[in-house]
Amino acid sequence: MIQSIVAARQSAGLRQVDLAKLLGKPQSFVSKMETGERRLDVIEFLVIARAMGSDPIQLIGEVIAAMPSDTTI
Repeated sequence: MIQSIVAARQSAGLRQVDLAKLLGKPQSFVSKMETGERRLDVIEFLVIARAMGSDPIQLIGEVIAAMPSDTTI
């Protein structure tokens, strides 16, 4: 799941520190998001997708497709 977000960041030519700067967050925010240590809410996801220049609908589709069917909260 997280790999889709990492791939989108890398495709945009952004390092973690670059994305963090665009978001006004520390680099550790991006790192924790990408390792799954920190979950995103919907608004955060949309803001991050926009900052990376990604289509949020397409990106969420990729995240959903990568989710195991037995994923729980």
